[in-house]
Amino acid sequence: MTRTALATSFESYEVWFLTGSQDLYGEETLRQVAEQSRVIADELGAGVPVRVVWKPVLTSSDAIRRLALEANAADGVIGVVVWMHTFSPAKMWIAGLDALQKPILHMHTQANVELPWSDIDFDFMNLNQAAHGDREFGYIQTRLGVARKTVVGHVSNPQVVRQVEDWQRAAAGWAAVHSLKLARFGDNMRYVAVTEGDKVEAELRFGVQVNTWGVNELADAVDAAADADIDALVAEYEQTYDVVPELRAGGERHASLRNGAAIELGLRSFLEEGGFGAFTTSFEDLGTLKQLPGLAVQRLMAEGYGFGAEGDWKTAILVRVANVMGAGLPGGASLMEDYTYDLVPGSERILGAHMLEVSPSLATTKPRLEIHPLGIGGKEDPVRLVFTAAPGPALVVAMSDVRDRFRLVANVVENVQAPDLPKLPVGRAVWRPQPDFATSAACWLAAGAAHHTVMTTAVGIDVFRDFAEIAKTELVVIDEKTTVRDFQRELRWNQAYYRLSQGL
Repeated sequence: MTRTALATSFESYEVWFLTGSQDLYGEETLRQVAEQSRVIADELGAGVPVRVVWKPVLTSSDAIRRLALEANAADGVIGVVVWMHTFSPAKMWIAGLDALQKPILHMHTQANVELPWSDIDFDFMNLNQAAHGDREFGYIQTRLGVARKTVVGHVSNPQVVRQVEDWQRAAAGWAAVHSLKLARFGDNMRYVAVTEGDKVEAELRFGVQVNTWGVNELADAVDAAADADIDALVAEYEQTYDVVPELRAGGERHASLRNGAAIELGLRSFLEEGGFGAFTTSFEDLGTLKQLPGLAVQRLMAEGYGFGAEGDWKTAILVRVANVMGAGLPGGASLMEDYTYDLVPGSERILGAHMLEVSPSLATTKPRLEIHPLGIGGKEDPVRLVFTAAPGPALVVAMSDVRDRFRLVANVVENVQAPDLPKLPVGRAVWRPQPDFATSAACWLAAGAAHHTVMTTAVGIDVFRDFAEIAKTELVVIDEKTTVRDFQRELRWNQAYYRLSQGL
């Protein structure tokens, strides 16, 4: 049994470090600019997860435009960091910025941390002009309407490096969604509104290809799973998880575990052969599958795949994006659903779960592999991993189609220690939302946010802010500062802004 790993790392990615100047200052000054900008690029690169590649100093409109086109054509380049070391007249950047299609981070920094006050002369002033050179660059970006992130400070400051890392992670998510192919097995759940959406607009806005395959094509792949591969995968289950005795070899329900393994093998082979990084299923359309995919979905999400239940392709996109953006960090990303509330005044909590499909990447303890009846779908009892998400900071994000655009809604939450849940045989999480339960729920409902979300315990809200800026997509955030009144105002302002920004 061989597996083709889904790319969920930054190994193939890089960002280019661009430095602006001009010919006015002479060769000696430009040599110093190159030396100092290379030092800054190297220091920055040592602290961030995506490789930083220094490029020669740019001093002409044609060189800038050509480099922008080169960056566009390089699949591995997920963005550019730009710094005006001296004064680079902004008109020379117009053609390049107009041509550039990759995310941009404006680095407002300088070579030195402290000024050598007693040694400052006019040669020093000519060399170190970022204080106003970057302001010239900021103007032209605003004039052209360039979406970008601006980071201010010296690269020796860990907070500066962290902001660049957040942007890199967002840019990696953007690159991943732009090459994403998503397979829908069947349609979305009948009569449900929020899982609908404009798939053409999604490809235009995010680059993702969303298409549908008959579930029996998946069933054929499941039926083709070899017994030897099923044996090997079952052995892996028994080594990795706390498998209940009835599912182990010789147990009375062992055949169900083998069916679950066959589903994983067939689903995995279908996704790998088609180059898919995300998928959906629906309990209303299972064809000849013997059980609703539960264990297979959980394991694939933990490996980095995106997934949406009940045909919810928008959530599948978010799960894939969050998995990529969180590469290398502790925690994970999963489909989640606000299921029911604990409404004890002053200590309200939300219990989140789904029928089967919550990723074990949210847990820090060994999941238990169990089998239980499922009251919907009309198939055999499905196998699934049972666990509770680990306590700690988390984020839930939903995507809704609000007719003229997509809207991302994010709530900053805290996963808490859950009470004992001996009769709830699913993966689950218990959390307290910011700023409080009532405000969070009222704002969520006002935004028309979906009931399916991605929960991520790996990346925070700043990464999603950067992603939304890159994608030019609306993001509204519910956090510790949110009030219902201000949130409602923001929704109204956004309605006007996004409609006007689309033009006639």
